[in-house]
Amino acid sequence: MTHTIVMVGLGATGLAMAESLLRRTDVRIVGAADRNPAVADADLGTLAGLGASGVTVIDEPSRLPAADLAVVATTSDLNLVVDTLVPLLERSYNVMSICEELSYPWSSHPHLARRLDQVAKANGVTVVGTGANPGVLMDTLPLLLTTLTQRVERVVIRRRTNMSRYGAILSKFGLGLTPAQFDEAQASGAVVGHYGFEQAISALAAGLGWSLDEIVVGQVSPAIVSDTVRTGDHVVVEPGRIAAVTHAARGTLGGRTVIDLEIMFGFFDGSDPVSAGDDYRIEGTDQVIELSSPVGFESFVSTIAAAVNVATAVVDAAPGFLSMGDLPVARIASKGTLLAEAAPV
Repeated sequence: MTHTIVMVGLGATGLAMAESLLRRTDVRIVGAADRNPAVADADLGTLAGLGASGVTVIDEPSRLPAADLAVVATTSDLNLVVDTLVPLLERSYNVMSICEELSYPWSSHPHLARRLDQVAKANGVTVVGTGANPGVLMDTLPLLLTTLTQRVERVVIRRRTNMSRYGAILSKFGLGLTPAQFDEAQASGAVVGHYGFEQAISALAAGLGWSLDEIVVGQVSPAIVSDTVRTGDHVVVEPGRIAAVTHAARGTLGGRTVIDLEIMFGFFDGSDPVSAGDDYRIEGTDQVIELSSPVGFESFVSTIAAAVNVATAVVDAAPGFLSMGDLPVARIASKGTLLAEAAPV
């Protein structure tokens, strides 16, 4: 069965998702919307580098055609994205979004979570927040790993992730700023670091049956000031400017840290004392489970894959507001056999 999809938001991540979904054989994109006048009236397939698709980008989501699923890639802030999600749910779209705070907002935004759940159920549709992190790497994946121990004492995750393929979201990390500019931007609230720590910790704790004492999210801080030019897909980091930042959070239970998360976001090169990579440690009473990736789970690629692989599972799921942990593993596993090769333009 072929499911129909509309896209809402065509920044770097939204457009990359569209490119993959246009090549899937089990879905068909029938509409796309973005308020950026630079892409309005353009053909979606042409924007994605695949040649004309017959889907013209419009500037207003309310004018999108009916479809099984709306894929939303607009902002990380749930308070802002909710006004986009609710009208889509009321029009009976199932909704999938890469808004980080949508992944598990039952603790951080309980009123909004209840509202989305009620609207979705009232219209017989499903809403899910997904992505690499949160969505998989710091919640669903470690939760799955805990299956191998009968009692978990502590979860420790350290990620060093390459951000060179991202665009507009880099501003929230302060990458590319001088240290002085970083301090000013952080003081003004423009640099906030990673959205999603609280949601990832809450999802992991809920899956483990833990009622945490508190979740503490630290301040993002500069980690590497570049002495070379580092070129990304959308941003160039000049010498003397910040090439990597570190952000961390923890969840406590009974006065001790039981979930300990830290991420370094950066444009890495061979001169750095660290490189991209990921390390997991699940401390159980019967064994310690460790998982390491010396090159790391590439965040941009992983986010696109998570969204594309989850798309049809959201359509087929029970109505309401669900998390990634609520979806069957077999339904969200890679569906590469359904991904056609890109045709030459």
